[in-house]
Amino acid sequence: MRLRPASFHRSLVAGALALTAVLSGAPIAQAVPATAPAFRGGPVTGCLDSSVAGTVEEQRLGRGINGGPSVPAEILRRTGFDRQVDVFTQLLCRVPSRKAAAALVRAHGEALWRAATYRAQHAPQDADALPSTDDRGLYWARLSMALALRQWQPAFGLSTAERAELIRSFEYASRGITTTRFSPGGRKILVTGFDPFTLDADIRIGNPSGANALTLDGQRWTVNGTTYEIQTAVFPVRYTDFDENMVEDTLAPHYRPGPQHADLVMTASQGRVGIFDLEVFNGRRRSVSSIGDNNNLWGGGTISSPVVSPSMPAGPEWTTSSLPLARMAQTDVAPFRTRVNTSILEIPAGESTPVRRPDGPTEGSIASEGAGGGYLSNEVAYRNTLQRDLLDPSMPAGHLHVPVLSFDLTNKTDITDPTYEANRTAIITGAHAILRSALS
Repeated sequence: MRLRPASFHRSLVAGALALTAVLSGAPIAQAVPATAPAFRGGPVTGCLDSSVAGTVEEQRLGRGINGGPSVPAEILRRTGFDRQVDVFTQLLCRVPSRKAAAALVRAHGEALWRAATYRAQHAPQDADALPSTDDRGLYWARLSMALALRQWQPAFGLSTAERAELIRSFEYASRGITTTRFSPGGRKILVTGFDPFTLDADIRIGNPSGANALTLDGQRWTVNGTTYEIQTAVFPVRYTDFDENMVEDTLAPHYRPGPQHADLVMTASQGRVGIFDLEVFNGRRRSVSSIGDNNNLWGGGTISSPVVSPSMPAGPEWTTSSLPLARMAQTDVAPFRTRVNTSILEIPAGESTPVRRPDGPTEGSIASEGAGGGYLSNEVAYRNTLQRDLLDPSMPAGHLHVPVLSFDLTNKTDITDPTYEANRTAIITGAHAILRSALS
């Protein structure tokens, strides 16, 4: 059948959703309207220009260990997301217009997110598959598709700004940001996580805060007779996205009055070994100089000269968590422990040398490190609680640092092992229990 131009982009959207659902094992009925036409088409190649360089983050897609095969490729294969990447590329090569491209990118980004959250909540059937809670497949699939968008040579004109907007749309859709829509009525909870990071140290790394978010998305919990709907999103470990207000774009709609107003917002990231840290004080500034983001860019600050993001809304040097920390800290999270963390690093008023304060900031001090440090974990916590202060000061909001996810000490090459998988399961179980305590 030859499709009319007016219906072509709708078919692409439907095809993207339907094929993604089939390949991931998710029910098609959840992904595509019953009246949408099916996509019919064979393999298409030749629309990508591989000479176009990807970002630093995207260039890691081919990286192996000691010159071996690509670790990301193996993760993609063993999570099934390699098929999503192939489908997306085939569909992209058939797009006839900018309007169709915008529809396809948004639809396939959301379909990728739905496939990832479905997988995280349903055991895979393939004997060689990585466990359902492995967050790394989504991460590498997103980067693969973003690289395809960067290298795509469409049959129509596409400006640099238009391409950048397509990539931005795909990022928001594939991170759950565009689908944090709550159902009418009931209590509403928003939880966020982060991508893997420090991948130059170990390309195999995952992030349990992201895995936790995938397992929670769309869940409905009943706690003490009250039903809560949970929506989630996963943030990139990139300063640029924070500078472009991705956090505010995600969280602010759920602080404003209306049907999407949440009842609790908790950001989360990976922190210290063996500890769930409930961070109390969040600093306004960036101070980490020893670690770059996933594009190997630095925030520009040091502990003695911390800096503020150029996009940061006006606010105080410090904000404070309003989560029920005492109750959350009593949660059984064995084999880990919980801690209400009040330690910060400040530059006291009128001074220039940073001072560690175990019990929080003093009057008039400059924030060097919040309880969660001086990196993007602290910044997402600050941006979250600042939105609370600006839009709904009564909202319970704050940040949870989950324990570090580690491989077996003897495993230097395999992409997984029993220790790694048991560690991730225990972290997710503990994070779920802490959230339940917050809702008690």
